[in-house]
Amino acid sequence: MAVQKLYAGAKLREMRTRLGLTQKAFSDKLSVSLPYLNQMENNHRPVSAAVVLALAQEFGLDVTELTVGESERLVSDMKEALADPVFAATAPPLADLRLAASNAPALARAFLDLHRAYRQTHERLASLDEALGRDDAALRPSPWEEVRDFFHYCDNYIDAVDRAAERFMTDSNGRRDLLGAVREALDRRGISLHFTDTPTIRRFDPQARRLDISSRVASATQRFQLLYQVALITQNDLFDATLDLARFHTPEARDIAKSGLANYFAGAALLPYRDFLSAAQDTRHDLERLADLFGASIEQVAHRLSTLQRPGAKGIPFFFVRVDQAGTITKRHSATRLQFARFGGACPLWNVHRAFETPGHFLRQLAETPDGVRYLSLARDVSKPGGSFHAPTRRYAIGLGCEVQHAEALVYADGMDLKGRFEPIGISCRICERPDCHQRSVPPLERRLRVDPDQRGVLPYEIAP
Repeated sequence: MAVQKLYAGAKLREMRTRLGLTQKAFSDKLSVSLPYLNQMENNHRPVSAAVVLALAQEFGLDVTELTVGESERLVSDMKEALADPVFAATAPPLADLRLAASNAPALARAFLDLHRAYRQTHERLASLDEALGRDDAALRPSPWEEVRDFFHYCDNYIDAVDRAAERFMTDSNGRRDLLGAVREALDRRGISLHFTDTPTIRRFDPQARRLDISSRVASATQRFQLLYQVALITQNDLFDATLDLARFHTPEARDIAKSGLANYFAGAALLPYRDFLSAAQDTRHDLERLADLFGASIEQVAHRLSTLQRPGAKGIPFFFVRVDQAGTITKRHSATRLQFARFGGACPLWNVHRAFETPGHFLRQLAETPDGVRYLSLARDVSKPGGSFHAPTRRYAIGLGCEVQHAEALVYADGMDLKGRFEPIGISCRICERPDCHQRSVPPLERRLRVDPDQRGVLPYEIAP
């Protein structure tokens, strides 16, 4: 099997700039010539094994940072955008997309912004939306999309917030009592805490200095909501500094992102990085055991596993997704090569959709994407009762998975034939390359169709090569 060469020029330039080193000083530390470094930074030559070793020894670089991250996400997002019929005759090959993502990531992001603006305009015209005639109808991403992309390209790991949450839950004697830490933080600010029999999960009154938490919801939800409010009260300066760097286009996007950072802090405090990573490795990533150990929900544990990407102390790269009963993706993140579609739902062949049929049970699936990468995927339903007979129950399904090379580190791989049959799955129908999928909902955008009125197969059309 041919060894794939590693081109990581953008990462090298970014690291050198962050360290404040000239090319000459950087090349000296890596024991390579200045022209050789210049060629690597411009992706004219691959990064050699000797340079990778020097980066690890001199700067403590986690080698996986060179191979997984923004570049893969940009390639996936550009590939989806270029599936639009407007590019039918001009779509560049995959090799060009990889070059653009690695050599000119800013240009790639600008292209994605431009395509999003085009898509919004097209959708408005198609629906006879008169919003384009208003003075305030600027072509920009929705606040929700902008925040989603912010976390997406941060690898869903915010180092400063993660470490602040870990410090909050740790003192000189190790892990602290969560409720005690929360009460101490609130008492110092003159805020009283009350557990009340109300359908409102959390309510904070800044004038009365009172925080109410519903006694009807699960204990894991109570803990999370307590930490969320503590985050807003104690970490405001850190959140504002992070948001200033993000430069969101609208106040609404900034507000959504601030809520997202508070959610991140709550999850990171409930499941502190080092303690949680150690426990995950010890239990072989048993979600139920981890939920019991940390007083968290299975969804919180699965989501946290997908964020363990701290440089120098990374966990297994996981993808995580949550879908509703209509198949709409409501949460998504991937530290793996599998990237979720920006528009539309997930592949119907994926086991996450079958989780609603077997409540309370984990489903296991060996799956292979069109690029040949194989995964172990878990799925389970999660229900969120409202706390009373008349309150609605929210139902979701979560999916968690990793590349099959890491499967032995998961208890869920026990008894599975990891060299057996892998089910073919895709990303979404509109960009899937598989021509004969029996669950295809719409034709692929980038392929021509043939319709034979005298013949009918699984699909009412054939996808031309």
